[in-house]
Amino acid sequence: MPLNLIAGADDSGRRLDRVLRKALRQTPLSAIHRMLRQGLVLVDGSKAGPDRRILAGETITAPIAEYESASNKRFAPGGEKNTLEMPEILFEGSGLLILNKPAGLSVHGRESIDSMVQSYLVPKLHPSLSFRPGPLHRLDRPSSGVLVFSASLDGARRFSAMMREGKIRKQYLAVVEGHLEDTEVWKDKLFRDAKIKKSFTGNSDENNSGHAKEKAALTRVKALAGNKDYSLVLFEIETGRTHQIRAQAASRRHPLLGDKKYGGGPLSGGFLLHAWRLYLPPPFPPMVEAPLPENFKNKIEKFFDIDSHSQQILSGL
Repeated sequence: MPLNLIAGADDSGRRLDRVLRKALRQTPLSAIHRMLRQGLVLVDGSKAGPDRRILAGETITAPIAEYESASNKRFAPGGEKNTLEMPEILFEGSGLLILNKPAGLSVHGRESIDSMVQSYLVPKLHPSLSFRPGPLHRLDRPSSGVLVFSASLDGARRFSAMMREGKIRKQYLAVVEGHLEDTEVWKDKLFRDAKIKKSFTGNSDENNSGHAKEKAALTRVKALAGNKDYSLVLFEIETGRTHQIRAQAASRRHPLLGDKKYGGGPLSGGFLLHAWRLYLPPPFPPMVEAPLPENFKNKIEKFFDIDSHSQQILSGL
């Protein structure tokens, strides 16, 4: 039986081939192109080419039995209902959903934040073939803190445009090995080895410059507390490269404590890296802050013996 898809407001003005690529997520791209070449796809009963612009309310008919789109992504991949609890919502509105991600929870895959967001958002959304909520930036599984999801196509476009234009500021807190003082600016060329899923700087003895395209990485660094062994550091990144903070810190002999992948010493529970604050322009809130996890707070109080001046160090954390 042919599949009938009703175009929504998000689909209006988009090319037919692009709408189908979004709607038929489980169908190979080659199969979609073949259906279009053979004239098997109809729009309101008439044959349509790949460049046909779709209007809201039109019916797209395709000779395919099943598909996956935002309209049926209510549960975790594999059809199982997600059993995890939705993370704390820090902000919801203007086409965004901003969460406080717990450390150790994956953004993608089975039993992930993405599957929980689908379950939470999809019942609230208007029908759309082209749009599916998703994360708008990276956050590693061991990391915690501010994580932004799109809740509308317009919200996704605005956030992505602000990221490209440098209008969004992101601050992280981390514990690194060694003693850091005052402030620094780290500028590097970053290289990514996809096979081992690791990034290298041009400063590193084991950089991967011969195997990957270099990308500029800029991070502003401020020491908040420290001793001869460890430092509590505020990082503000101006570029969003994969493992940027971890790779840059490691190349300067200050790996994150517990980050074995980048040469850090052992730490129960893994490394401490928290996406603390996100600064945004209108129409979004000017600043979204993710409270520190209790484990993170306990560790820094233990490492830095800051009980006597905790108000000075921790009042803003």
